[in-house]
Amino acid sequence: MRSYRIAVVPGDGIGREVTPAALEVLEAAGTRYGFGLEPTEYPWGCDYFVEHGRMMAPDGLERLRDGDAILLGAVGRPDVPDHISLWGLLIPIRRTFRQYVNLRPVKLWPGIESPLRDATPETVDMVIVRENVEGEYSEIGGRMHQNTDDELAIQEAVFTRRGTDRVIAYACELAARRSGRICSATKSNGIIHTMPFWDERFAHATSNHPELQAEQVLIDALAAAVVLQPGRFDVIVASNLFGDILSDLAAAVAGSIGIAPSGNLNPERDGPSMFEPVHGSAPDITGQGIANPIGMILSAALLLRHGLGREAEATAVESAVDNALDKGIRSRDLGGTATTAEVTKAVLEEL
Repeated sequence: MRSYRIAVVPGDGIGREVTPAALEVLEAAGTRYGFGLEPTEYPWGCDYFVEHGRMMAPDGLERLRDGDAILLGAVGRPDVPDHISLWGLLIPIRRTFRQYVNLRPVKLWPGIESPLRDATPETVDMVIVRENVEGEYSEIGGRMHQNTDDELAIQEAVFTRRGTDRVIAYACELAARRSGRICSATKSNGIIHTMPFWDERFAHATSNHPELQAEQVLIDALAAAVVLQPGRFDVIVASNLFGDILSDLAAAVAGSIGIAPSGNLNPERDGPSMFEPVHGSAPDITGQGIANPIGMILSAALLLRHGLGREAEATAVESAVDNALDKGIRSRDLGGTATTAEVTKAVLEEL
């Protein structure tokens, strides 16, 4: 029986509550389909930072290197600045293991009410492919003359041909397997260098896929269109910043950020990929047992599909979530009363 080494970083807040739920589902899938898990838990995150002055152990990246996949709960704490938590844990992992695709499926699940009155599961089903290691989130820049009237801050965006081409190529291949529709998020009317470059590389990539229906839309108009015409979109490819913002907006269109999964993918699989829910650590509900575990469970499904290459098992987990929601299980963020444990039990029963 094949066994997989999974690095587990529950993180902070509700991450510690939804991560065990996802592990239960993964273990149940392994029992049903005949594979094993070897989870190794690491106590890294903001709580670790408060105690040790760093977000992860000094050799943390080396510990993660030999695993088959990484499962991350959530990171964040009110007394730790977000730039410390992000740059001390998530971004080093993404960049060290070349997780250059951030994959964020957005789907309206059965029985979930979207804030859009006419939205249906047929009209809200898209995937946002976000460039994940460069773009606007570079480390190049700085501040000068701090605490004076002449203070300034400079942040450089970095778009390389290699980095841009590989994420757009991934999106094109994904679109070809889905509906054949792909949209590029741009802002080339206002950002004079990087966005025209992005548009050129998108045009180059889609010229190699004449079967695709390709369009590019300015990000402000695109944000409006995702709300007004969600059925227009299937695969959206975007830079690091645009993809980050757009995917949270789309998750809200699908009813709740609490059900949104994501994967930080190394498509070549020469390093582990990392899977995490889109939601944060939610300190306002931590410890109450009411966090929605579906985003984490669906992230575990992405782990099965993209991290371990187990398509049938991933589909089975997604079907179990579909059936549980169709039968009416609802956590509080979805207007129900079910606890974290009750939602998890419902999914396990369907699986």
